[in-house]
Amino acid sequence: MSGVSPLHVAVIGGGAVGIACALEALRDGHGVTVIDPEPSGGKQAASYGNAGWLSSHSVIPPAEPGAWRKVPGYLRDPLGPLALRWRYLPRVWSWLLRYLWSGWTPAKLERTAIALRSLLENAPALHARLAAEAGCPQLIERQGLLQVYTSRAVFEADSLAWAIRRRVGIDWLELSAEELRQREPHLHPRYGFGILVEEAGRCRDPGAYVTALAAHAAACGARFVATPARAFVVEGGRLKAVRTAAGDIACDRAVVAAGAHSAALCATIGDRLPLETERGYHVVIEDPEVAPRGSFLASDVKMVVNPMDGGLRAAGQVEIAGLEAAPDWRRAEILRDHLIGLFPELPRSIAPERIKVWLGHRPSMPDGRPCIGTARATGDVIYAFGHGHVGLVGSARTGRLVAQLLARREPEIDLAPFDPRRYL
Repeated sequence: MSGVSPLHVAVIGGGAVGIACALEALRDGHGVTVIDPEPSGGKQAASYGNAGWLSSHSVIPPAEPGAWRKVPGYLRDPLGPLALRWRYLPRVWSWLLRYLWSGWTPAKLERTAIALRSLLENAPALHARLAAEAGCPQLIERQGLLQVYTSRAVFEADSLAWAIRRRVGIDWLELSAEELRQREPHLHPRYGFGILVEEAGRCRDPGAYVTALAAHAAACGARFVATPARAFVVEGGRLKAVRTAAGDIACDRAVVAAGAHSAALCATIGDRLPLETERGYHVVIEDPEVAPRGSFLASDVKMVVNPMDGGLRAAGQVEIAGLEAAPDWRRAEILRDHLIGLFPELPRSIAPERIKVWLGHRPSMPDGRPCIGTARATGDVIYAFGHGHVGLVGSARTGRLVAQLLARREPEIDLAPFDPRRYL
Protein backbone atom coordinates (compact mmCIF):
# COMPACT_ATOMS: atom_id res chain seq x y z
CA MET A 1 0.00 0.00 0.00
CA SER A 2 1.22 3.52 -0.78
CA GLY A 3 0.90 5.06 2.71
CA VAL A 4 -1.95 7.38 1.63
CA SER A 5 -5.68 6.77 1.43
CA PRO A 6 -6.78 5.03 -1.75
CA LEU A 7 -7.38 7.47 -4.57
CA HIS A 8 -9.42 7.38 -7.73
CA VAL A 9 -6.92 7.90 -10.55
CA ALA A 10 -7.91 8.71 -14.11
CA VAL A 11 -5.23 7.62 -16.58
CA ILE A 12 -5.65 9.37 -19.93
CA GLY A 13 -4.13 7.12 -22.55
CA GLY A 14 -4.15 3.34 -22.93
CA GLY A 15 -0.77 2.87 -24.60
CA ALA A 16 2.34 1.28 -23.11
CA VAL A 17 3.02 4.20 -20.76
CA GLY A 18 -0.58 4.68 -19.68
CA ILE A 19 -1.16 1.01 -18.95
CA ALA A 20 2.10 0.77 -16.98
CA CYS A 21 0.91 3.75 -14.91
CA ALA A 22 -2.47 2.10 -14.38
CA LEU A 23 -0.90 -1.16 -13.23
CA GLU A 24 1.41 0.53 -10.73
CA ALA A 25 -1.45 2.65 -9.37
CA LEU A 26 -3.50 -0.53 -8.93
CA ARG A 27 -0.55 -2.14 -7.17
CA ASP A 28 -0.69 0.70 -4.64
CA GLY A 29 -4.36 0.02 -3.97
CA HIS A 30 -5.88 2.91 -5.92
CA GLY A 31 -8.98 2.79 -8.07
CA VAL A 32 -8.16 3.39 -11.74
CA THR A 33 -10.13 4.50 -14.78
CA VAL A 34 -8.33 4.39 -18.12
CA ILE A 35 -9.69 6.90 -20.64
CA ASP A 36 -8.93 6.30 -24.31
CA PRO A 37 -11.21 6.27 -27.36
CA GLU A 38 -9.29 3.35 -28.86
CA PRO A 39 -8.40 -0.12 -27.51
CA SER A 40 -5.03 -0.66 -25.85
CA GLY A 41 -2.54 -2.32 -28.15
CA GLY A 42 -4.52 -1.37 -31.27
CA LYS A 43 -2.98 -0.36 -34.58
CA GLN A 44 -3.55 3.33 -33.87
CA ALA A 45 -1.07 3.27 -30.97
CA ALA A 46 2.62 4.08 -31.23
CA SER A 47 3.33 1.05 -29.02
CA TYR A 48 1.66 -1.27 -31.55
CA GLY A 49 4.18 -0.52 -34.29
CA ASN A 50 7.21 -0.20 -32.05
CA ALA A 51 10.43 -1.83 -33.21
CA GLY A 52 10.21 -4.03 -30.11
CA TRP A 53 13.56 -2.98 -28.68
CA LEU A 54 13.94 -2.92 -24.90
CA SER A 55 17.12 -0.96 -25.45
CA SER A 56 18.33 0.20 -22.06
CA HIS A 57 21.29 1.72 -23.93
CA SER A 58 19.15 4.13 -26.00
CA VAL A 59 20.37 7.11 -24.01
CA ILE A 60 21.63 9.34 -26.85
CA PRO A 61 19.05 11.92 -28.01
CA PRO A 62 18.35 12.15 -31.74
CA ALA A 63 20.17 15.46 -32.24
CA GLU A 64 23.95 15.29 -31.81
CA PRO A 65 26.57 18.04 -32.22
CA GLY A 66 26.62 19.28 -35.79
CA ALA A 67 23.10 18.07 -36.57
CA TRP A 68 22.19 21.58 -37.79
CA ARG A 69 24.36 21.00 -40.86
CA LYS A 70 22.02 18.20 -41.94
CA VAL A 71 18.80 20.25 -41.92
CA PRO A 72 19.03 21.25 -45.63
CA GLY A 73 19.37 17.56 -46.50
CA TYR A 74 16.33 16.71 -44.40
CA LEU A 75 14.33 19.20 -46.45
CA ARG A 76 15.73 18.13 -49.82
CA ASP A 77 15.27 14.39 -49.40
CA PRO A 78 11.67 13.46 -48.50
CA LEU A 79 12.63 9.78 -48.35
CA GLY A 80 15.77 10.01 -46.22
CA PRO A 81 16.02 8.43 -42.75
CA LEU A 82 14.94 11.78 -41.30
CA ALA A 83 12.80 14.11 -43.39
CA LEU A 84 10.97 17.40 -42.92
CA ARG A 85 7.96 18.28 -45.03
CA TRP A 86 8.30 21.83 -46.35
CA ARG A 87 4.67 22.73 -45.69
CA TYR A 88 5.01 21.78 -42.03
CA LEU A 89 8.24 23.73 -41.46
CA PRO A 90 6.59 26.99 -40.23
CA ARG A 91 4.74 25.06 -37.53
CA VAL A 92 7.73 23.03 -36.37
CA TRP A 93 10.47 25.65 -36.64
CA SER A 94 10.57 26.54 -32.94
CA TRP A 95 10.60 22.86 -31.94
CA LEU A 96 13.36 22.15 -34.45
CA LEU A 97 15.60 24.91 -33.07
CA ARG A 98 15.18 23.51 -29.54
CA TYR A 99 15.85 20.01 -30.90
CA LEU A 100 19.14 21.10 -32.45
CA TRP A 101 20.16 23.14 -29.40
CA SER A 102 19.57 20.19 -27.06
CA GLY A 103 22.47 18.28 -28.66
CA TRP A 104 24.62 21.28 -29.59
CA THR A 105 27.61 20.21 -27.47
CA PRO A 106 28.93 16.90 -26.10
CA ALA A 107 28.20 18.18 -22.58
CA LYS A 108 24.52 18.69 -23.41
CA LEU A 109 24.41 15.23 -24.96
CA GLU A 110 25.92 13.65 -21.88
CA ARG A 111 23.49 15.36 -19.49
CA THR A 112 20.58 13.84 -21.37
CA ALA A 113 22.33 10.45 -21.51
CA ILE A 114 22.76 10.47 -17.72
CA ALA A 115 19.06 11.24 -17.28
CA LEU A 116 17.85 8.64 -19.77
CA ARG A 117 20.15 6.01 -18.28
CA SER A 118 18.39 6.41 -14.93
CA LEU A 119 15.03 5.95 -16.65
CA LEU A 120 16.00 2.94 -18.77
CA GLU A 121 18.41 0.99 -16.59
CA ASN A 122 17.16 -2.55 -15.88
CA ALA A 123 14.16 -1.97 -18.15
CA PRO A 124 14.16 -5.53 -19.58
CA ALA A 125 13.87 -6.92 -16.05
CA LEU A 126 11.02 -4.54 -15.23
CA HIS A 127 9.17 -5.59 -18.37
CA ALA A 128 9.81 -9.27 -17.68
CA ARG A 129 8.10 -8.79 -14.32
CA LEU A 130 5.08 -7.07 -15.87
CA ALA A 131 4.80 -9.72 -18.60
CA ALA A 132 4.94 -12.53 -16.05
CA GLU A 133 2.21 -10.89 -13.97
CA ALA A 134 0.07 -10.47 -17.08
CA GLY A 135 0.51 -14.11 -18.11
CA CYS A 136 2.59 -13.42 -21.23
CA PRO A 137 6.22 -14.00 -20.15
CA GLN A 138 7.10 -15.38 -23.58
CA LEU A 139 6.69 -11.92 -25.14
CA ILE A 140 9.74 -10.50 -23.36
CA GLU A 141 13.20 -11.86 -24.15
CA ARG A 142 16.41 -10.77 -22.41
CA GLN A 143 18.91 -11.96 -24.99
CA GLY A 144 20.87 -8.79 -25.78
CA LEU A 145 20.68 -6.51 -28.80
CA LEU A 146 23.10 -6.20 -31.68
CA GLN A 147 24.22 -3.21 -33.73
CA VAL A 148 26.00 -4.07 -36.97
CA TYR A 149 28.45 -1.96 -38.97
CA THR A 150 30.13 -2.42 -42.31
CA SER A 151 33.52 -2.03 -40.60
CA ARG A 152 35.16 -1.20 -37.31
CA ALA A 153 36.19 2.16 -38.77
CA VAL A 154 32.53 3.08 -39.26
CA PHE A 155 31.85 2.17 -35.64
CA GLU A 156 34.75 4.32 -34.48
CA ALA A 157 33.33 7.28 -36.41
CA ASP A 158 30.42 7.06 -33.93
CA SER A 159 32.86 7.23 -31.03
CA LEU A 160 31.26 10.16 -29.18
CA ALA A 161 27.94 8.39 -28.65
CA TRP A 162 29.56 5.13 -27.55
CA ALA A 163 32.03 6.91 -25.27
CA ILE A 164 29.14 8.61 -23.53
CA ARG A 165 27.35 5.28 -23.20
CA ARG A 166 30.45 3.84 -21.57
CA ARG A 167 30.62 6.74 -19.11
CA VAL A 168 27.01 6.27 -18.01
CA GLY A 169 27.61 2.59 -17.26
CA ILE A 170 26.75 0.73 -20.46
CA ASP A 171 29.01 -2.15 -21.50
CA TRP A 172 29.13 -4.18 -24.69
CA LEU A 173 30.93 -6.94 -26.52
CA GLU A 174 32.69 -6.33 -29.83
CA LEU A 175 32.17 -8.95 -32.54
CA SER A 176 34.54 -9.58 -35.42
CA ALA A 177 33.28 -10.40 -38.90
CA GLU A 178 33.61 -14.12 -38.16
CA GLU A 179 31.87 -13.86 -34.78
CA LEU A 180 29.11 -11.83 -36.40
CA ARG A 181 28.70 -14.47 -39.10
CA GLN A 182 28.44 -17.22 -36.48
CA ARG A 183 25.76 -15.29 -34.66
CA GLU A 184 23.78 -14.20 -37.74
CA PRO A 185 24.67 -16.52 -40.64
CA HIS A 186 21.96 -15.15 -42.97
CA LEU A 187 23.06 -11.52 -42.68
CA HIS A 188 24.61 -9.85 -45.73
CA PRO A 189 28.42 -10.26 -45.72
CA ARG A 190 28.96 -6.49 -46.09
CA TYR A 191 28.70 -6.27 -42.32
CA GLY A 192 32.10 -6.84 -40.79
CA PHE A 193 31.77 -5.61 -37.22
CA GLY A 194 29.18 -5.78 -34.47
CA ILE A 195 28.38 -4.48 -31.00
CA LEU A 196 26.36 -6.68 -28.63
CA VAL A 197 24.70 -4.98 -25.64
CA GLU A 198 23.95 -7.96 -23.43
CA GLU A 199 21.82 -6.11 -20.86
CA ALA A 200 19.17 -5.18 -23.42
CA GLY A 201 16.14 -7.20 -24.50
CA ARG A 202 13.29 -7.32 -26.96
CA CYS A 203 9.55 -7.74 -27.22
CA ARG A 204 8.17 -10.37 -29.58
CA ASP A 205 4.90 -8.50 -30.22
CA PRO A 206 4.45 -5.01 -28.73
CA GLY A 207 0.75 -4.79 -29.65
CA ALA A 208 -0.03 -8.13 -28.03
CA TYR A 209 2.08 -7.17 -25.01
CA VAL A 210 0.19 -3.93 -24.34
CA THR A 211 -3.12 -5.71 -24.97
CA ALA A 212 -2.17 -8.33 -22.37
CA LEU A 213 -1.11 -5.69 -19.84
CA ALA A 214 -4.43 -3.88 -20.33
CA ALA A 215 -6.36 -7.12 -19.83
CA HIS A 216 -4.37 -7.69 -16.64
CA ALA A 217 -5.19 -4.17 -15.46
CA ALA A 218 -8.88 -4.83 -16.10
CA ALA A 219 -8.67 -8.10 -14.17
CA CYS A 220 -7.11 -6.16 -11.28
CA GLY A 221 -10.04 -3.75 -11.23
CA ALA A 222 -9.30 -1.00 -13.74
CA ARG A 223 -12.26 0.44 -15.58
CA PHE A 224 -11.84 1.35 -19.25
CA VAL A 225 -13.85 4.19 -20.78
CA ALA A 226 -13.75 4.48 -24.57
CA THR A 227 -14.02 8.22 -25.07
CA PRO A 228 -11.62 11.11 -25.68
CA ALA A 229 -10.60 13.32 -22.77
CA ARG A 230 -11.14 17.03 -23.41
CA ALA A 231 -10.11 19.01 -20.33
CA PHE A 232 -9.87 19.05 -16.53
CA VAL A 233 -12.21 20.37 -13.88
CA VAL A 234 -10.04 22.13 -11.27
CA GLU A 235 -11.48 24.04 -8.31
CA GLY A 236 -9.34 25.81 -5.74
CA GLY A 237 -6.21 24.15 -7.06
CA ARG A 238 -7.65 20.65 -6.66
CA LEU A 239 -8.68 18.30 -9.44
CA LYS A 240 -12.35 17.36 -9.41
CA ALA A 241 -12.85 15.53 -12.70
CA VAL A 242 -11.65 14.82 -16.19
CA ARG A 243 -14.01 16.25 -18.77
CA THR A 244 -14.62 13.81 -21.61
CA ALA A 245 -16.84 13.59 -24.68
CA ALA A 246 -19.09 11.30 -22.62
CA GLY A 247 -19.30 13.57 -19.57
CA ASP A 248 -17.20 14.32 -16.50
CA ILE A 249 -15.34 11.49 -14.76
CA ALA A 250 -14.78 12.37 -11.11
CA CYS A 251 -11.29 11.60 -9.80
CA ASP A 252 -8.68 12.61 -7.23
CA ARG A 253 -5.69 12.49 -9.56
CA ALA A 254 -5.18 12.32 -13.32
CA VAL A 255 -2.28 11.08 -15.39
CA VAL A 256 -1.74 12.49 -18.88
CA ALA A 257 -0.20 9.65 -20.91
CA ALA A 258 -1.90 10.30 -24.22
CA GLY A 259 1.23 10.18 -26.35
CA ALA A 260 1.32 12.60 -29.25
CA HIS A 261 -2.14 13.91 -28.27
CA SER A 262 -1.04 15.02 -24.80
CA ALA A 263 -0.12 18.63 -25.60
CA ALA A 264 -3.70 19.74 -26.24
CA LEU A 265 -4.79 18.43 -22.85
CA CYS A 266 -1.94 20.16 -21.05
CA ALA A 267 -2.85 23.42 -22.75
CA THR A 268 -6.33 23.30 -21.21
CA ILE A 269 -4.77 23.90 -17.77
CA GLY A 270 -2.25 26.46 -18.95
CA ASP A 271 0.81 24.36 -19.77
CA ARG A 272 1.91 24.82 -23.39
CA LEU A 273 4.58 22.22 -23.95
CA PRO A 274 6.61 21.72 -27.16
CA LEU A 275 5.47 18.21 -27.98
CA GLU A 276 5.92 17.06 -31.56
CA THR A 277 5.30 13.82 -33.41
CA GLU A 278 8.19 11.99 -35.03
CA ARG A 279 6.26 9.89 -37.50
CA GLY A 280 7.71 6.38 -37.80
CA TYR A 281 7.02 3.59 -40.27
CA HIS A 282 7.39 -0.17 -40.17
CA VAL A 283 7.12 -3.05 -42.58
CA VAL A 284 6.50 -6.72 -41.75
CA ILE A 285 7.23 -9.68 -44.01
CA GLU A 286 4.99 -12.55 -42.99
CA ASP A 287 6.44 -16.09 -43.03
CA PRO A 288 9.92 -14.95 -44.17
CA GLU A 289 12.12 -17.53 -45.91
CA VAL A 290 14.99 -16.57 -43.60
CA ALA A 291 15.18 -14.49 -40.45
CA PRO A 292 17.84 -13.38 -37.99
CA ARG A 293 18.30 -15.27 -34.75
CA GLY A 294 17.92 -12.07 -32.77
CA SER A 295 17.19 -8.41 -33.18
CA PHE A 296 19.69 -5.89 -34.54
CA LEU A 297 20.13 -2.36 -35.80
CA ALA A 298 21.76 -1.97 -39.22
CA SER A 299 23.75 1.23 -38.80
CA ASP A 300 24.17 2.01 -42.50
CA VAL A 301 20.42 2.13 -43.16
CA LYS A 302 19.43 3.23 -39.62
CA MET A 303 16.84 0.51 -39.29
CA VAL A 304 15.93 -1.94 -36.54
CA VAL A 305 15.18 -5.53 -37.58
CA ASN A 306 13.26 -7.77 -35.20
CA PRO A 307 11.92 -11.29 -35.82
CA MET A 308 8.49 -11.18 -34.19
CA ASP A 309 5.59 -13.54 -33.73
CA GLY A 310 3.79 -11.90 -36.66
CA GLY A 311 6.74 -11.90 -39.05
CA LEU A 312 10.02 -10.15 -39.72
CA ARG A 313 9.65 -6.47 -38.79
CA ALA A 314 11.82 -3.57 -39.92
CA ALA A 315 11.21 -0.22 -38.26
CA GLY A 316 12.77 3.18 -38.59
CA GLN A 317 12.43 6.45 -40.43
CA VAL A 318 11.64 9.80 -38.85
CA GLU A 319 9.27 12.12 -40.67
CA ILE A 320 8.37 15.53 -39.24
CA ALA A 321 4.98 16.32 -40.72
CA GLY A 322 2.50 16.51 -37.84
CA LEU A 323 -0.48 14.40 -36.85
CA GLU A 324 -2.74 15.13 -39.80
CA ALA A 325 -0.58 14.66 -42.92
CA ALA A 326 -1.32 11.63 -45.08
CA PRO A 327 1.19 8.74 -44.93
CA ASP A 328 3.96 8.60 -47.50
CA TRP A 329 4.03 4.85 -48.05
CA ARG A 330 7.17 5.19 -50.17
CA ARG A 331 8.97 5.37 -46.84
CA ALA A 332 7.67 1.92 -45.90
CA GLU A 333 8.74 0.65 -49.32
CA ILE A 334 12.27 1.85 -48.58
CA LEU A 335 12.23 -0.15 -45.34
CA ARG A 336 11.04 -3.19 -47.29
CA ASP A 337 13.83 -2.83 -49.83
CA HIS A 338 16.43 -2.37 -47.09
CA LEU A 339 15.10 -5.45 -45.30
CA ILE A 340 15.32 -7.59 -48.43
CA GLY A 341 18.82 -6.26 -49.04
CA LEU A 342 19.98 -7.34 -45.59
CA PHE A 343 19.33 -11.02 -46.31
CA PRO A 344 20.57 -12.41 -49.65
CA GLU A 345 18.40 -15.52 -49.19
CA LEU A 346 15.16 -13.54 -49.14
CA PRO A 347 13.47 -13.43 -52.55
CA ARG A 348 13.87 -10.13 -54.39
CA SER A 349 10.14 -10.06 -55.04
CA ILE A 350 7.66 -10.89 -52.29
CA ALA A 351 3.91 -11.23 -52.79
CA PRO A 352 2.19 -8.01 -51.67
CA GLU A 353 -0.23 -9.88 -49.41
CA ARG A 354 2.74 -11.01 -47.30
CA ILE A 355 3.88 -7.45 -46.65
CA LYS A 356 2.19 -5.28 -44.00
CA VAL A 357 2.97 -1.59 -43.52
CA TRP A 358 2.22 0.81 -40.69
CA LEU A 359 2.63 4.45 -39.65
CA GLY A 360 2.62 5.71 -36.08
CA HIS A 361 3.36 8.84 -34.08
CA ARG A 362 6.23 8.96 -31.60
CA PRO A 363 5.49 11.69 -29.03
CA SER A 364 8.75 13.65 -28.78
CA MET A 365 10.12 16.52 -26.75
CA PRO A 366 12.94 18.55 -28.35
CA ASP A 367 15.61 17.38 -25.88
CA GLY A 368 14.81 13.66 -26.18
CA ARG A 369 13.60 13.47 -22.56
CA PRO A 370 9.97 12.76 -21.63
CA CYS A 371 7.89 14.95 -19.37
CA ILE A 372 7.37 13.23 -16.02
CA GLY A 373 6.07 15.55 -13.34
CA THR A 374 3.10 17.62 -12.23
CA ALA A 375 1.12 20.38 -13.89
CA ARG A 376 1.67 23.94 -12.67
CA ALA A 377 -2.02 24.51 -11.94
CA THR A 378 -2.36 21.51 -9.63
CA GLY A 379 -0.19 18.70 -8.33
CA ASP A 380 -3.18 16.43 -8.86
CA VAL A 381 -2.43 16.24 -12.62
CA ILE A 382 0.68 14.27 -13.50
CA TYR A 383 2.34 14.25 -16.90
CA ALA A 384 3.89 11.10 -18.36
CA PHE A 385 4.45 11.58 -22.08
CA GLY A 386 6.97 12.62 -24.72
CA HIS A 387 9.16 9.51 -24.62
CA GLY A 388 10.05 9.73 -28.31
CA HIS A 389 12.11 6.70 -29.33
CA VAL A 390 12.07 5.11 -25.84
CA GLY A 391 8.34 4.82 -25.19
CA LEU A 392 8.07 1.06 -24.88
CA VAL A 393 11.36 0.49 -23.08
CA GLY A 394 10.80 3.47 -20.76
CA SER A 395 7.18 2.70 -19.94
CA ALA A 396 7.80 0.24 -17.11
CA ARG A 397 9.83 2.60 -14.93
CA THR A 398 7.63 5.54 -15.88
CA GLY A 399 4.69 3.67 -14.39
CA ARG A 400 6.60 3.21 -11.13
CA LEU A 401 7.56 6.89 -11.05
CA VAL A 402 3.98 8.00 -11.63
CA ALA A 403 2.77 5.77 -8.79
CA GLN A 404 5.36 7.40 -6.54
CA LEU A 405 4.17 10.87 -7.58
CA LEU A 406 0.55 9.87 -6.99
CA ALA A 407 1.38 8.79 -3.46
CA ARG A 408 3.68 11.78 -2.82
CA ARG A 409 6.56 9.38 -2.23
CA GLU A 410 10.18 10.16 -3.08
CA PRO A 411 10.75 9.08 -6.71
CA GLU A 412 13.28 6.30 -7.21
CA ILE A 413 15.30 8.46 -9.62
CA ASP A 414 15.93 12.19 -9.91
CA LEU A 415 13.03 13.64 -11.88
CA ALA A 416 14.54 17.11 -12.33
CA PRO A 417 15.74 16.36 -15.91
CA PHE A 418 12.20 15.30 -16.84
CA ASP A 419 10.34 18.13 -15.11
CA PRO A 420 7.79 19.70 -17.50
CA ARG A 421 8.68 23.10 -16.05
CA ARG A 422 11.94 23.07 -18.02
CA TYR A 423 9.81 24.33 -20.91
CA LEU A 424 7.41 26.57 -18.99
